Amino acid sequence: MEKRRGNQRKVKPIKKFTNRMSARLMFVFGVVLALMSVLIVRIATLNHTDGVRYEKRVLSQQTYTSTAVPYQRGSIFDRNGTVLAYSEKVYNVILDVYYALSDEKYSEPTRKALADSFKDVTEKTVNDLYKNKPNSRYSIIKKGITYDDMEKFKKLEEKDENIQGVWFEEDYNRKYPYKTIASDVLGFTASGNVGTWGIEQYYSDILNGTNGIEFGYIDTDLKLKRTVKPAINGSSIVSTIDSNVQKAVEEQIKAFNTEYGSKNMGVVVMNPNNGEILAMASNEAYDLNNPTDLTPFYTKDEIDKMSDKEKLAALNKIWRNYTISDAYEPGSTFKPFTIAAGLEENVIKQNDTFYCDGVEDVAGTLIHCSNRSGHGEVTLTQALMKSCNDALMQIGAKEGSNLFSSYQKFFGFGTKTGIDLPGEANGILIAKDKLGKVDLATNSFGQNFTSTMIQMAAGFSSLVNGGYYYEPHVMKEVLNASGGIASAYDKKLVKLSVSSNTSEFLRDALYLTVQEGTAQGAQVPGYKVGGKTGTAQKSPRADRTYLVSFIGCVPTDNPQVVIYVVIDEPQNVIKQADSSLATKAAGAILKEILPLLEIYPTEKSSDSTGAVSSGPGQNTGTAGNNSGEAAGGQSAEEQNSSGQTGGGNGETTNTEGQAANGGTQTGQNSNEEEDPDALPD
Repeated sequence: MEKRRGNQRKVKPIKKFTNRMSARLMFVFGVVLALMSVLIVRIATLNHTDGVRYEKRVLSQQTYTSTAVPYQRGSIFDRNGTVLAYSEKVYNVILDVYYALSDEKYSEPTRKALADSFKDVTEKTVNDLYKNKPNSRYSIIKKGITYDDMEKFKKLEEKDENIQGVWFEEDYNRKYPYKTIASDVLGFTASGNVGTWGIEQYYSDILNGTNGIEFGYIDTDLKLKRTVKPAINGSSIVSTIDSNVQKAVEEQIKAFNTEYGSKNMGVVVMNPNNGEILAMASNEAYDLNNPTDLTPFYTKDEIDKMSDKEKLAALNKIWRNYTISDAYEPGSTFKPFTIAAGLEENVIKQNDTFYCDGVEDVAGTLIHCSNRSGHGEVTLTQALMKSCNDALMQIGAKEGSNLFSSYQKFFGFGTKTGIDLPGEANGILIAKDKLGKVDLATNSFGQNFTSTMIQMAAGFSSLVNGGYYYEPHVMKEVLNASGGIASAYDKKLVKLSVSSNTSEFLRDALYLTVQEGTAQGAQVPGYKVGGKTGTAQKSPRADRTYLVSFIGCVPTDNPQVVIYVVIDEPQNVIKQADSSLATKAAGAILKEILPLLEIYPTEKSSDSTGAVSSGPGQNTGTAGNNSGEAAGGQSAEEQNSSGQTGGGNGETTNTEGQAANGGTQTGQNSNEEEDPDALPD
């Protein structure tokens, strides 16, 4: 009995729900309710203040992440508002493969519509996407279609509701309406709005804008919703180029090369009073709309034989801006600089005279004038008019190496001008401490050092404009996306190069050089043209190849235009060393462009404009020209922007009895042209 009692289960007493327990439960419930209230208020606050930001973050994580909305790259205009480069809106065809396959009735009509509507899109193209990318929500079918092509496709969609999953995104193609005009200055763009050469490269950051973005997602009704943040378009550039002047220059280059030909030919036209480049061109004008096309320059067989590396080298040669990237020995066009330095330092006077007997003995080395019988006594003005090397060597000797070298650098040689274009070269000067007497003699008339065309044009402008050296430039204004002027280029005065007296003397002497001296071919009826010729023998001297040139200004009493023409190795001519080729080309260009620039005749003109040779090297004029430039000893090699030089000092110069040019240098007289420089014996 007792055992049974022991096995009975013990029952615990039931606790009662007391008032204390009830109070605790109410407290916990109150805390939870308060926390939930705070959370709701916080969510409402965030939604009000940062809702858009969090919405974009969420949208960016959806199946439709985002697509870029392209900006429109800014245009490039000439100084008169003519459009030289612009970005044209086009459309890319996008296929949502996943949606097109979401229903069997969509796939076939969509495939057929795409193949029938767009060139180069076949049904196989679409089938490959169906097979290989069935889950793709963004596949580019075709790029760069026109608005009309897009509208035609949309009309098909309206007729057949089973054409699904196709949409269009905006894009831009770069266009150059005048194709080859100003190709050296403009440059072009590669994929992704990457500027290559010219203004397109130098001002690429200004021309480019900022892409917008389109957020997309699928809502609960399986509809595509989009939110767009618009793109910021790029700014536009108003250049200093005058497209009419540029066209005239390029046509004259083409005409010369059609009649004769050249290794290269460069022309720079600029305003000497502010540094604005009005035109800039060289031989290889290429189509900016198709810059990688080699067919205008090489035959199909030549192109087929080229490796990829050779093709790239050929293209870089075509794209290269000869007027700023290539350096060469300038020849006698440098003589005004030597005279200016002497006048500024009072080592010579405007009324000084010099005696030319046809040769100078420089440290035991004989350096001839082209007229080996000599010009006789010449004034400083006549030294320019007749391009007398003897006189220039005497002036150089008076200046000395230190003074001459200092002024050479002061006039901008051996350093970049700062022009707002990529690829500018420095040119090569002989160091002051290595400038021996023979090098000084040859440097004085523009041999044995190298310069670029833009260095010569900028420096010469300062000699004739009163002594103001302005930085050359091709950008005039920046326009914002609305067309308003965002900024304007104010002419940049770099230095004062010469006095007004020196400038006036040079203008008068240069005017007489065109009227009566070596540069008569540059005359333009009714205009006061002044200038200087150059005939530089290139290295290696034994090849007897020449670069001829002319640099001048109009009108000489108040220069408004400076023109510089360089012809590197004229082809198919009786005599390559014929500076009249350059002067006549300059005269033809000036005759055409001066009215375009609203510079009108101020002088009485006659039918006769001075002696003009009947052909290359065939001279019939009356003004005596016993000119020339002696190429000193071992001279600087023809330069490019790599900066290599073969220049040396007087110690390596050829000595008496050694023919430096591989043959006898004749000192024949010329009535209009300038004869080549005689080499030191």
